[in-house]
Amino acid sequence: MTGTIDLNADLGEDESDSGIARDIAIMDVVTSCNIASGGHAGSPETMHAMLIAAKAKGVSAGAHPSYPDRDNFGRTSMAMDPDRLKDSLMEQMETIEAIARNVGNRLTHLKPHGALYNDAQDDEHLSDMLADIARARNLALVSMGASAVEESARKHGVHFIAEAFIDRQYTQQSRLVPRSEKGAVIHDEAERIKQGLFLAQGKAIFTADKQPKIIRAETLCLHSDSDGALATAIAIRRSLEREGINIEPPVR
Repeated sequence: MTGTIDLNADLGEDESDSGIARDIAIMDVVTSCNIASGGHAGSPETMHAMLIAAKAKGVSAGAHPSYPDRDNFGRTSMAMDPDRLKDSLMEQMETIEAIARNVGNRLTHLKPHGALYNDAQDDEHLSDMLADIARARNLALVSMGASAVEESARKHGVHFIAEAFIDRQYTQQSRLVPRSEKGAVIHDEAERIKQGLFLAQGKAIFTADKQPKIIRAETLCLHSDSDGALATAIAIRRSLEREGINIEPPVR
Protein backbone atom coordinates (compact mmCIF):
# COMPACT_ATOMS: atom_id res chain seq x y z
CA MET A 1 0.00 0.00 0.00
CA THR A 2 1.13 3.54 -0.70
CA GLY A 3 0.00 6.81 0.79
CA THR A 4 1.18 9.69 2.93
CA ILE A 5 0.70 10.47 6.60
CA ASP A 6 2.16 12.98 9.04
CA LEU A 7 3.43 12.02 12.48
CA ASN A 8 3.08 14.73 15.10
CA ALA A 9 3.89 15.04 18.78
CA ASP A 10 2.92 17.49 21.51
CA LEU A 11 6.25 18.78 22.83
CA GLY A 12 7.66 21.25 25.34
CA GLU A 13 5.27 20.17 28.08
CA ASP A 14 7.98 18.80 30.38
CA GLU A 15 10.39 21.54 31.41
CA SER A 16 12.94 19.21 33.02
CA ASP A 17 16.27 18.58 31.32
CA SER A 18 15.32 14.95 30.70
CA GLY A 19 11.95 15.98 29.26
CA ILE A 20 13.54 18.45 26.87
CA ALA A 21 16.11 15.84 25.79
CA ARG A 22 13.36 13.26 25.17
CA ASP A 23 11.32 15.73 23.12
CA ILE A 24 14.32 16.63 20.98
CA ALA A 25 14.97 12.92 20.39
CA ILE A 26 11.34 12.40 19.31
CA MET A 27 11.88 15.07 16.65
CA ASP A 28 14.15 12.59 14.86
CA VAL A 29 11.03 10.49 14.23
CA VAL A 30 8.07 12.85 13.76
CA THR A 31 7.50 15.25 10.89
CA SER A 32 5.57 17.95 12.76
CA CYS A 33 5.28 19.08 16.36
CA ASN A 34 2.94 21.12 18.52
CA ILE A 35 4.81 23.22 21.07
CA ALA A 36 3.24 24.04 24.43
CA SER A 37 2.71 27.79 24.37
CA GLY A 38 2.44 28.65 28.05
CA GLY A 39 -1.25 28.11 28.81
CA HIS A 40 -1.05 24.60 30.28
CA ALA A 41 2.71 24.09 30.18
CA GLY A 42 5.83 25.42 28.55
CA SER A 43 8.09 28.37 29.16
CA PRO A 44 10.05 30.75 26.94
CA GLU A 45 13.04 28.47 27.50
CA THR A 46 11.27 25.28 26.39
CA MET A 47 9.68 27.04 23.41
CA HIS A 48 13.12 28.33 22.42
CA ALA A 49 14.67 24.86 22.68
CA MET A 50 11.86 23.18 20.74
CA LEU A 51 11.82 25.76 17.95
CA ILE A 52 15.59 25.59 17.47
CA ALA A 53 15.52 21.78 17.36
CA ALA A 54 12.55 21.71 15.00
CA LYS A 55 14.32 24.01 12.57
CA ALA A 56 17.53 21.97 12.71
CA LYS A 57 15.69 18.68 12.13
CA GLY A 58 13.28 19.93 9.47
CA VAL A 59 10.19 19.35 11.60
CA SER A 60 7.17 21.60 10.99
CA ALA A 61 6.50 23.58 14.16
CA GLY A 62 3.07 24.56 15.42
CA ALA A 63 1.60 26.36 18.41
CA HIS A 64 -0.20 24.33 21.09
CA PRO A 65 -2.30 26.85 23.06
CA SER A 66 -4.81 25.94 25.75
CA TYR A 67 -7.08 27.23 28.42
CA PRO A 68 -4.92 29.23 30.89
CA ASP A 69 -4.82 26.40 33.42
CA ARG A 70 -1.39 25.23 34.44
CA ASP A 71 -2.72 23.73 37.68
CA ASN A 72 -4.74 21.12 35.77
CA PHE A 73 -2.46 20.85 32.73
CA GLY A 74 -5.21 22.33 30.59
CA ARG A 75 -7.32 19.20 30.95
CA THR A 76 -10.28 20.85 32.71
CA SER A 77 -12.98 22.71 30.80
CA MET A 78 -13.23 26.38 31.76
CA ALA A 79 -16.34 28.56 31.44
CA MET A 80 -14.49 31.74 30.50
CA ASP A 81 -15.71 35.01 29.10
CA PRO A 82 -15.02 34.67 25.35
CA ASP A 83 -13.03 37.90 25.21
CA ARG A 84 -10.83 36.81 28.13
CA LEU A 85 -10.23 33.43 26.53
CA LYS A 86 -9.33 34.97 23.19
CA ASP A 87 -6.98 37.42 24.91
CA SER A 88 -5.24 34.50 26.62
CA LEU A 89 -4.93 32.53 23.39
CA MET A 90 -3.64 35.58 21.54
CA GLU A 91 -1.04 36.15 24.26
CA GLN A 92 0.12 32.55 23.97
CA MET A 93 0.34 32.84 20.20
CA GLU A 94 2.24 36.12 20.33
CA THR A 95 4.75 34.64 22.79
CA ILE A 96 5.63 31.62 20.69
CA GLU A 97 5.57 33.60 17.43
CA ALA A 98 8.08 36.09 18.82
CA ILE A 99 10.40 33.28 19.90
CA ALA A 100 10.06 31.60 16.50
CA ARG A 101 11.08 34.82 14.77
CA ASN A 102 14.05 35.22 17.10
CA VAL A 103 15.43 31.78 16.19
CA GLY A 104 14.67 32.08 12.47
CA ASN A 105 11.82 29.59 12.46
CA ARG A 106 8.16 30.01 11.58
CA LEU A 107 4.96 28.36 12.70
CA THR A 108 2.96 26.31 10.21
CA HIS A 109 -0.09 25.29 12.22
CA LEU A 110 -2.14 25.63 15.39
CA LYS A 111 -3.39 22.70 17.45
CA PRO A 112 -5.40 23.41 20.62
CA HIS A 113 -4.60 21.38 23.71
CA GLY A 114 -6.52 19.22 26.12
CA ALA A 115 -9.94 20.38 27.25
CA LEU A 116 -9.93 23.22 24.72
CA TYR A 117 -9.28 20.69 21.94
CA ASN A 118 -12.13 18.47 23.13
CA ASP A 119 -14.60 21.27 23.91
CA ALA A 120 -14.14 22.82 20.48
CA GLN A 121 -15.18 19.62 18.68
CA ASP A 122 -18.86 20.39 19.26
CA ASP A 123 -18.77 24.11 20.11
CA GLU A 124 -19.21 26.46 17.17
CA HIS A 125 -18.14 29.55 19.11
CA LEU A 126 -14.88 28.01 20.31
CA SER A 127 -14.22 26.57 16.86
CA ASP A 128 -14.83 29.92 15.18
CA MET A 129 -12.45 31.57 17.64
CA LEU A 130 -9.68 29.08 16.85
CA ALA A 131 -10.26 29.36 13.11
CA ASP A 132 -10.18 33.15 13.31
CA ILE A 133 -6.86 33.08 15.19
CA ALA A 134 -5.39 30.62 12.67
CA ARG A 135 -6.61 32.61 9.66
CA ALA A 136 -5.12 35.86 10.98
CA ARG A 137 -1.72 34.15 11.10
CA ASN A 138 -2.04 32.09 7.92
CA LEU A 139 -1.76 28.87 9.93
CA ALA A 140 -3.34 25.48 9.33
CA LEU A 141 -5.68 24.19 12.04
CA VAL A 142 -5.20 20.68 13.43
CA SER A 143 -8.07 18.84 15.10
CA MET A 144 -10.39 15.85 14.74
CA GLY A 145 -12.32 15.52 11.52
CA ALA A 146 -16.12 15.60 11.24
CA SER A 147 -16.22 18.26 13.94
CA ALA A 148 -17.25 21.86 14.51
CA VAL A 149 -13.56 22.74 14.16
CA GLU A 150 -13.42 21.36 10.64
CA GLU A 151 -16.59 23.23 9.71
CA SER A 152 -15.25 26.50 11.16
CA ALA A 153 -11.99 26.06 9.27
CA ARG A 154 -13.94 25.60 6.05
CA LYS A 155 -16.05 28.71 6.72
CA HIS A 156 -12.97 30.83 7.47
CA GLY A 157 -10.91 29.54 4.55
CA VAL A 158 -8.37 27.89 6.87
CA HIS A 159 -6.45 24.78 5.82
CA PHE A 160 -7.69 21.94 8.04
CA ILE A 161 -5.67 18.86 9.00
CA ALA A 162 -7.61 15.88 10.37
CA GLU A 163 -5.86 14.30 13.34
CA ALA A 164 -6.17 10.88 14.96
CA PHE A 165 -4.47 9.36 17.99
CA ILE A 166 -2.62 6.07 18.12
CA ASP A 167 -2.71 5.85 21.93
CA ARG A 168 -6.32 6.83 22.68
CA GLN A 169 -9.60 4.96 22.62
CA TYR A 170 -12.49 6.37 20.60
CA THR A 171 -16.24 6.44 21.13
CA GLN A 172 -18.68 5.41 18.41
CA GLN A 173 -19.26 9.16 17.89
CA SER A 174 -15.63 9.55 16.74
CA ARG A 175 -14.66 11.38 19.92
CA LEU A 176 -11.91 10.53 22.40
CA VAL A 177 -12.87 8.54 25.48
CA PRO A 178 -12.32 10.92 28.44
CA ARG A 179 -9.06 10.30 30.27
CA SER A 180 -11.07 9.91 33.48
CA GLU A 181 -12.51 6.65 32.14
CA LYS A 182 -10.75 3.30 32.42
CA GLY A 183 -8.97 2.26 29.25
CA ALA A 184 -9.03 5.72 27.68
CA VAL A 185 -5.27 5.56 27.05
CA ILE A 186 -3.76 2.63 25.16
CA HIS A 187 -0.58 1.58 26.95
CA ASP A 188 0.32 -1.58 25.02
CA GLU A 189 2.85 -0.77 22.29
CA ALA A 190 1.60 -3.48 19.93
CA GLU A 191 -1.94 -2.10 20.18
CA ARG A 192 -0.69 1.44 19.54
CA ILE A 193 1.16 0.32 16.43
CA LYS A 194 -1.83 -1.65 15.15
CA GLN A 195 -4.17 1.31 15.65
CA GLY A 196 -1.69 3.66 14.00
CA LEU A 197 -1.37 1.43 10.94
CA PHE A 198 -5.13 1.02 10.58
CA LEU A 199 -5.69 4.78 10.90
CA ALA A 200 -3.01 5.56 8.29
CA GLN A 201 -4.44 2.95 5.91
CA GLY A 202 -8.02 4.18 6.26
CA LYS A 203 -9.11 0.94 7.91
CA ALA A 204 -11.65 0.69 10.70
CA ILE A 205 -10.34 0.63 14.25
CA PHE A 206 -12.30 -0.73 17.20
CA THR A 207 -13.95 1.76 19.52
CA ALA A 208 -14.08 1.40 23.30
CA ASP A 209 -17.30 -0.63 22.96
CA LYS A 210 -15.65 -2.94 20.39
CA GLN A 211 -17.45 -1.55 17.35
CA PRO A 212 -15.59 -0.90 14.06
CA LYS A 213 -15.18 2.76 13.14
CA ILE A 214 -13.24 4.56 10.42
CA ILE A 215 -11.51 7.72 11.71
CA ARG A 216 -10.15 10.01 9.00
CA ALA A 217 -6.50 10.84 9.59
CA GLU A 218 -4.04 13.08 7.81
CA THR A 219 -1.77 13.25 10.85
CA LEU A 220 -1.22 10.82 13.72
CA CYS A 221 -0.47 12.14 17.19
CA LEU A 222 2.16 10.49 19.37
CA HIS A 223 2.00 11.75 22.95
CA SER A 224 5.56 12.45 24.09
CA ASP A 225 4.67 12.15 27.79
CA SER A 226 3.17 8.65 27.59
CA ASP A 227 5.13 5.60 28.74
CA GLY A 228 7.56 4.39 26.10
CA ALA A 229 6.78 7.34 23.84
CA LEU A 230 10.10 7.36 21.98
CA ALA A 231 10.14 3.60 21.43
CA THR A 232 6.56 3.69 20.17
CA ALA A 233 7.35 6.61 17.85
CA ILE A 234 10.26 4.71 16.31
CA ALA A 235 8.23 1.50 16.01
CA ILE A 236 5.19 3.12 14.38
CA ARG A 237 7.35 4.98 11.86
CA ARG A 238 9.15 1.79 10.89
CA SER A 239 5.85 -0.07 10.58
CA LEU A 240 4.35 2.62 8.35
CA GLU A 241 7.43 2.72 6.12
CA ARG A 242 7.39 -1.08 5.78
CA GLU A 243 3.84 -0.74 4.44
CA GLY A 244 5.05 1.76 1.83
CA ILE A 245 3.46 4.76 3.52
CA ASN A 246 5.39 8.02 3.16
CA ILE A 247 5.90 10.12 6.29
CA GLU A 248 5.67 13.82 5.46
CA PRO A 249 4.42 17.00 7.14
CA PRO A 250 1.06 18.23 5.81
CA VAL A 251 2.34 21.82 5.60
CA ARG A 252 5.86 23.21 5.39
